[in-house]
Amino acid sequence: MKISYYSKLWMVIFITTSFSSVMAHDVVAPRGIESDVAWYVAHDIGVEGQGWADVESPFDRLPARAKESVRAAVWGLSKQSAGLCVRFVTDATELHARWTLSSSRLEMNHMPATGVSGLDLYASTRTVGASGGKLRWLAVGRPSAKENSVKLVSGISKGKREYLLYLPLYNGIESVEIGVPKNAKIWKPAARKSGLKPVVFYGTSITQGGCASRPGMVHTGILGRWLDAPVINLGFSGNGRMEVEVATLMAELDASVFVIDCLPNISAGDVASRTEPLVQILRKTHASTPIVLVEDRSYTDSFFIESKRKRNLTSRAALKAVFDRLKSDGDANLYYIPGEDLIGDDGEGTVDSSHPTDLGFMRQSEAFLRVLRPILRARTAR
Repeated sequence: MKISYYSKLWMVIFITTSFSSVMAHDVVAPRGIESDVAWYVAHDIGVEGQGWADVESPFDRLPARAKESVRAAVWGLSKQSAGLCVRFVTDATELHARWTLSSSRLEMNHMPATGVSGLDLYASTRTVGASGGKLRWLAVGRPSAKENSVKLVSGISKGKREYLLYLPLYNGIESVEIGVPKNAKIWKPAARKSGLKPVVFYGTSITQGGCASRPGMVHTGILGRWLDAPVINLGFSGNGRMEVEVATLMAELDASVFVIDCLPNISAGDVASRTEPLVQILRKTHASTPIVLVEDRSYTDSFFIESKRKRNLTSRAALKAVFDRLKSDGDANLYYIPGEDLIGDDGEGTVDSSHPTDLGFMRQSEAFLRVLRPILRARTAR
């Protein structure tokens, strides 16, 4: 069948108009322009890593109703923005950021302000539409007070690229804005190519990010980049205790995999009594979703300090016993990560024998990847 010139012209106009409307829909409108910098609010672009929309404050990690069910310590820690990030696309050649923190305590005695309260920027090595490419570190936002405004980077090569901005690990956030020159634009990003649902991590101060030098260096962030997967970080410093109340909330999430990494905060007796109930709560609504149980990392001074070595070994034995029992009962989607060499075998992976440095987090990420990648590949192949 022949198509007339006018029919072809109409088809071109229709397709072009439809494409333009989609693109226009993806363009984010700035909230204001100051000194030739257009400022965009993070939630107008989209914040990744929040499991719930019904939050009390914009950057909380648990829903508002959790305040009545979880312990006060967990609730307070859930207001710290660990794992949250902003994905966006821009053609800007320089990027600014301003953010307001909820606490004036910018650092800890074993963790720098850049990790506790700073921002961390990654950029794709390819322009939008080009094949290949990966996210590479580009800049860090150094905090100096509760209210911060910085030029993150300038002189970026021309081109439209995807960026990823991580929020602080151990401070709360009241507001975050991204600034670009007023003649540049910001777009919402396309969906991740992997199509993966979030990887949900439940754990301790290590899961929350202690003691990464910057927010993108916690293992949950590293794995999110390596796997091209959204991550929900439910790490609660000193309070990752396999609690029923947290497990019940987790069961509401539509995850690709649940990673349970709580042993550093509980002893063998609690491991033995709490692991199976937690798994059972998740299984009620996620019968076949993979669940990964993680042993605690070895204290790096445990080769000299017998009490620490005993703590590691007894907790692991308790976890392995529950794992073996659940597997023998027929749970085919339960997985296990040993802890002996989780952060290496040379003692160089921590700041204080417990909390990883960036080196420790990189090693831990590699250990997790060996288990998580095959799981996720199998699920995307379905």
